[in-house]
Amino acid sequence: MVIGAAPLRFRPRTAAREREILRVSARLAGDDPVRAADLARETVLKWAKTKTTGMLPQEAWEFDPFEHFAGGRNCTAVRLKNESEDTWVIRVEDPDKTVAQRTWTTETAVFVVGENARFSLRLLVTSPEGWLDIEAAVPRVVREVIKSPGLIVGGFLKVPQIPVPVRTEQDFERLLAGLLDPARKLPIIVVSVPEGMAKPLFDAEELAKAVAGLALVVILPPEFSWNLTYRFGKRLSVYEGAARVYLPGFTEDANPFGGHELVLPKPGTTNADGLKRLRWLAAAGSVRRLELGDDVLSYAQIKIRSLEQQQAELTRSGASEHEQLVAANNQIANLHAQLQESLQYQQFFSDSHKEAEQHAAELEAQVRALRFRIQQLVAQLKAAGASPDQDTQLPDNWDGFVSWCDEQLAGRVQLTPQARDQVRNARFEDVRLAARCLLWLANDYRDARIEGAGKNLNDWVIEPGVKNAHCGSDEFEFQWQGKTWHVDWHIKNGGNTRDPRRCLRIYYFWDDASQQAVIASMPAHRRTEAS
Repeated sequence: MVIGAAPLRFRPRTAAREREILRVSARLAGDDPVRAADLARETVLKWAKTKTTGMLPQEAWEFDPFEHFAGGRNCTAVRLKNESEDTWVIRVEDPDKTVAQRTWTTETAVFVVGENARFSLRLLVTSPEGWLDIEAAVPRVVREVIKSPGLIVGGFLKVPQIPVPVRTEQDFERLLAGLLDPARKLPIIVVSVPEGMAKPLFDAEELAKAVAGLALVVILPPEFSWNLTYRFGKRLSVYEGAARVYLPGFTEDANPFGGHELVLPKPGTTNADGLKRLRWLAAAGSVRRLELGDDVLSYAQIKIRSLEQQQAELTRSGASEHEQLVAANNQIANLHAQLQESLQYQQFFSDSHKEAEQHAAELEAQVRALRFRIQQLVAQLKAAGASPDQDTQLPDNWDGFVSWCDEQLAGRVQLTPQARDQVRNARFEDVRLAARCLLWLANDYRDARIEGAGKNLNDWVIEPGVKNAHCGSDEFEFQWQGKTWHVDWHIKNGGNTRDPRRCLRIYYFWDDASQQAVIASMPAHRRTEAS
């Protein structure tokens, strides 16, 4: 099972075990990094005060190291300050109010390095439970810091804790730019509004509050869902009340099953299960995406570094052997704690990796079985004298061509993002001819490839004046889904003309893994050095 699938399931254990739920990493807003850091520390301390009992010591409010023990509601902080950095980390323990032996631990770091002030947070839970059934959500302190002084992640000027509505074409263009931005750091959860409704089926307000700092929640009205479908196709769009998580690194040719998960609503319900799934996707993704020690700081890590600094200062100042021994023993104890933490994480990710591998193997087996079953059904249709596409309505214009391909040719023929853009601006006049050629790829060509045909596909006449042929000197290399493909086949019509209104060229390659033809370019002739 993939990390973060709700609810988390672990093998039953009798001993309490610490598990990491989520991570947050951001830059603090403000022109003065020192002022921003002090404001963030004060905000964190005010929140910490509500999680413990008794008064925090004066050292706390001066942002100095302190220890406050209060019967399990402990609160400790450490500070590491030198010429290159000023790092302050606080660890707050809070026993669960409903489940015995379950304790929540929040490690929050505020640090200044150079001209930047940064904020990071880790949420952990210690429990002997074998099945950890919880609602993933950022602690309230994250939302408080978002209010003051504010958080900045990637291209988002300020991280919000409310959903962002798309109301205008300009809003939609900003959404597209954010989805495709290679520098984006946060997932974008797009929650669609069904036709005829004023708000989403998922509670976007609750979701945005729970994932503040983990993901950006966007509300997409139905008219803009159509625009998104027109741009990305149905495979990567979201509509009719569904929600999709667009992970960082999303591209127009992304695999819809490669992590950009679609979560469907259940009409007539509160959609609590769907909300839980979306929250876990954001939380688990943060643990995988953010690096411990780089993006996010741990209490143990900074504690050890501060002890090393303290010991070095004791040595330089000529402290007694007893004082140096005490400092060394403290350092050893904290190193042991960090080692235990590292071993727990190794086991956590090892277990999760094994579960993910098992889940992937099961899905792959299901895909192979479904492909085989589809082939059987198609063969039965043909044996009965029918065709799987006999009732297919061909598109009459290029506006609906991409949607027609996604609906009618799914799993058999796929348009790359480049081909989609070309189709939208196509000048070739016979749209139905282009559609018939793709149907040939989806049926006769695909069947021949699956049955092992190769070079004998050359000069296959699809219909009078249209044939399948090698590209010859027009062949080219093409980047798709992170791989380089060699495109050396195309469908072409006769007439010896390059007029884009009458010249048809469909350049494609065969993807053996998915058993489908992939269109690299259409419907015009590609300009190359040879042509």
